[in-house]
Amino acid sequence: MRAREFCPFCAARLAPLAGSRQDCPGCGRPFFHNAAPCVAVVVSDGRRVLLARRAVEPARGKWDLPGGFCEADEEPEAAVVRELREETGCTVEIVRFLGHVVDVYGGGGDHTLNCVYEVRVAAGEPAAADDVDELRWFGVDELPPREELAFANTATALRRFARWH
Repeated sequence: MRAREFCPFCAARLAPLAGSRQDCPGCGRPFFHNAAPCVAVVVSDGRRVLLARRAVEPARGKWDLPGGFCEADEEPEAAVVRELREETGCTVEIVRFLGHVVDVYGGGGDHTLNCVYEVRVAAGEPAAADDVDELRWFGVDELPPREELAFANTATALRRFARWH
């Protein structure tokens, strides 16, 4: 976890990290390094899953699950629908919740709390958009090796999905 230098409330220099907290000597407010809520979406078609090749850093060029960060006032289920529309152009239907996976967003990045969902395409044909270079269907037995996956949470989510199928 990276310590922050300045308070986001008053701009004073923050105290050193104490666990996952930094106190501000200026305004007295604590700054917590909480995991950011995200959604990771396993788009399934029987025993196939849709993976997205990342067009941006971190992990540009690697395979990832479609998804992203939840907006400040957004439920994870709404983020699933929004992110899939942005990245694939499709409307999706949630099949099931596959659990949470904690990870780090890129080397030395912030912690993330990934809410993993399985969905199926309800309308539209997936086409790469937004921060995605390519979309490709993979059989559950033909997934890319771990070193070609963007994040540890991607590998964990795919293992969970494979157990269900």
